[in-house]
Amino acid sequence: NNRIFQDGCKEVCSCKSELEKPPKQIYLTCFIKVVSHLFSNLFIHSSSALLILICSLQQKLYFCLFQCSSSHLSFLIIHRDTWEKKPIFVQRKNPHYYKGLFSTAEFDRILREDDVQFGVNLDVTSYTHGKRETHNPPGRALPFTVWDFYESGCSLRLLNPQAFSSTVWNVLSILQEQFGSMAGANIYLTPARTQGFAPHYDDIEAFVVQLEGKKHWRVYSPRSEDEVLPVQADIGKPILDVVLEAGDLLYFPRGFIHQGNCLPDVHSLHITISSYQKNSWGDLLQKVVPAALEIAMEEDVEFRRGLPLDYLTYMGVQNSDMDDPRRVKFFSQIESLMKRLFNYAPVDASVDQKARDFLHDCLPPVLTPEELASSVRGAPTRWEDGRVKDVGVHITTQTQVRILRAGCARLCSDGDTVHLYYTTNNSRVYHKEELQSCEIKPELTDAVEFLIHSYPHFVKVESLPCDSVQDRVGSSSRTVLKLFVRAIILKPLFL
Repeated sequence: NNRIFQDGCKEVCSCKSELEKPPKQIYLTCFIKVVSHLFSNLFIHSSSALLILICSLQQKLYFCLFQCSSSHLSFLIIHRDTWEKKPIFVQRKNPHYYKGLFSTAEFDRILREDDVQFGVNLDVTSYTHGKRETHNPPGRALPFTVWDFYESGCSLRLLNPQAFSSTVWNVLSILQEQFGSMAGANIYLTPARTQGFAPHYDDIEAFVVQLEGKKHWRVYSPRSEDEVLPVQADIGKPILDVVLEAGDLLYFPRGFIHQGNCLPDVHSLHITISSYQKNSWGDLLQKVVPAALEIAMEEDVEFRRGLPLDYLTYMGVQNSDMDDPRRVKFFSQIESLMKRLFNYAPVDASVDQKARDFLHDCLPPVLTPEELASSVRGAPTRWEDGRVKDVGVHITTQTQVRILRAGCARLCSDGDTVHLYYTTNNSRVYHKEELQSCEIKPELTDAVEFLIHSYPHFVKVESLPCDSVQDRVGSSSRTVLKLFVRAIILKPLFL
């Protein structure tokens, strides 16, 4: 179960020396730890059950630790003295560490085979003599034009590689679950001796993964929490001045000014993975406060009382230097109302609004072969020998089902109705599809909630909480079928 998985992985990920090893060794170490925790915490009653559990753990470890090398990202999250606070440079001295994630050959293949549009999917930029320019022509980014720009010293930025690369899609779909926030990516290909962008800061947590070549990075501290981006001459001395080589990783928090430039003798290919954009307390309060004020205005007469008749004569910027007791009383009333406002704050409903935004931002989950075979996407329904075969799915009270992934679906109340929002039919292209949801009858919300909280376990339909046996046999089975058709739940083939 999740606790066993976390105990085994935490034992490895909490040790920095373990994280210095190549991904395959990290994967093997974690697998051994998890299996040892499995045997020490569970009684295994059959070899088939053991095989299912190990396969599940193996797949989970493979994706989390080997394919996306997210062990370092987990390390950063665990160590709260680093996350959102200071940059970290992880030197690998292993140019093949991220082999298979992305390459210039993959870049070229995408240009040749996919519909890459300038300005939408690809930016061509340069930064010379302190001036940044964008050189995007209209239309499709064909290899002839793109590589001509590159040869003339321009940098190439692939804006949404997850739409074209299954490997990047897989990495981001896993990380968005870990962060609880949208994970995005850009890929940068920069010629030797050039720089594509001016010094700047971003509103995201950034992980720079060096894939090929080298790049010189300088990271600067924000001088104050509210400072706007200063001119280059005023950014001061870097707090981190390093050269990233293939296999290295650099993390810096949002707001930290940074710049990167290529060395004279080699090009650079790196992917910047980003997260935590608009995921602050302030962003949540932007949803909480207006809603709280609307409720308070309706329910509390104190919020509806009129302003003083003469308040314009002593309030406002032009009167801010006045020593007037009326100003003190005015501020005291504002403070009192702000404190009362908390009593009307619909915090859970506002969190659900944030959750809906997140689910709309999410990439669809990448299915493992086992998940595919157990989901509607792997259903054997087909046209064969002049007719349709294996159509439909049989759901009974003994059928075992499970939510596809933690976080892929969420119950939210929309006033009089309850909807289940889900990511399984999202597009790999950002917001190409509308947010997907289906209505859940009030008497079945407990059953769906039970399914969500039971993850990652399979549960029988008969165990879903319902008001009556009839609901369990009829309505629950129909609801389970509805979720199966939307690829939200799995129905194992052999359980």
